[in-house]
Amino acid sequence: MPETTYILCPGQGAQHVGMGRDFYDVHPAAEAVYRKATEVLGFDLSQLCFDGPVERLNETDISQPAIYVTSVACHAAAKAAGKLGDGPFIYAGLSLGEYTALHLAGVFSFEDGLKLVAARGKAMQAAAVSVPSSMVAILGADDAAIDKLCADAAGGEVLVPANYNALGQIVVSGSKGACERVLTIAADAGFRTATFPVAGAFHSPIMQPGADVMKGELEKVDFKTPASPVYSNVTAQLHTGPTSIKKLLVDQIVSPVRWTQTMAQVASLADVNFIELAPGKVLTGLLKKQNRRAAVLTLNEAGALV
Repeated sequence: MPETTYILCPGQGAQHVGMGRDFYDVHPAAEAVYRKATEVLGFDLSQLCFDGPVERLNETDISQPAIYVTSVACHAAAKAAGKLGDGPFIYAGLSLGEYTALHLAGVFSFEDGLKLVAARGKAMQAAAVSVPSSMVAILGADDAAIDKLCADAAGGEVLVPANYNALGQIVVSGSKGACERVLTIAADAGFRTATFPVAGAFHSPIMQPGADVMKGELEKVDFKTPASPVYSNVTAQLHTGPTSIKKLLVDQIVSPVRWTQTMAQVASLADVNFIELAPGKVLTGLLKKQNRRAAVLTLNEAGALV
C-alpha cells in the first residue's frame, strides 16, 4: 500500500509580507496561479503578498484571499516539482484553509474558490467592525477549564471557544469587554494568555451576519463531491456531499474550529506523511504537539522543493 499524504492548508494569521515571492520567481506553475488571481480579483494581489504594506495584508478582506492563493500556488509548484508524491491524499485546512483543502480535493474550481474566499473576507471584516470584539489565546487549560473561564468572564456578553488548536492551546472569541475580563481571570487561574491581532471575534455568534452573507454566496457556486477525503472544521469528520459541505461552511463561521480533534485522529498513524503548504509553519508546530515524531514536510519557502 502506498503511503497516505495529508495536505495541511493554513488559515488566517499565517500571512506575512514576502509570502510566495520565491515560488513565483522560480516556478512557472506558481506564477500562473498569481496571474489568474489578478484576473479574477481585478487587482494585483501578488504585489500585496510580496511587498505589503503589512497593515493592508493583515486586513481580513485581503489576508484571506492572499493565503488561499499562496497556498494553491505553493501546491502547484510542489506538484510540478514532484514533491507531493503519488498519494493517496487527504486534505485538512484550518478555518480559511478549509476552502483551500476543498479546492484541492476538486470540490470547486480555483476561480470559484477565490471568489468565495474574497467574499468571506469582506463579510467577516464587516461583521467584525460592527461589534467591538477580539480573540484571546489561553495556554495550559483543558476544555472544561476553558468552558468555565468563558462562563465566568462573559458577564452577559459573547465569549466562546473559537479554535481548538492543540492540547492546552485554545483560543476564545467574543466581545471586547469579555475578552478583557478573561485575560485577568485566566491569569489569576494560572494560565498564560495572549491577545490575537485580529479584526474581531471570528468563529463566534458575533460573526452571524457574515455567515448569512456566505450562505447566499455559497449557493451561487456549483460544488462537487470531494475526489479525495477532506476534514470539516465543524465536525472534525470527513466531508460528504455538496449540500452538507455548503451548510458546514456556513456553520464554520460561527462555530469553533476543531483542529485538535482532527489532528488527534491522524497524527500518530503509521505510514503517513504530512505536507504543510505555504505560507507559514503554524500547522507543523500544532501537529508536533500531537506527535513530535510525525513526518512533516513544511513548504514555507521554495527552497524546500529542491
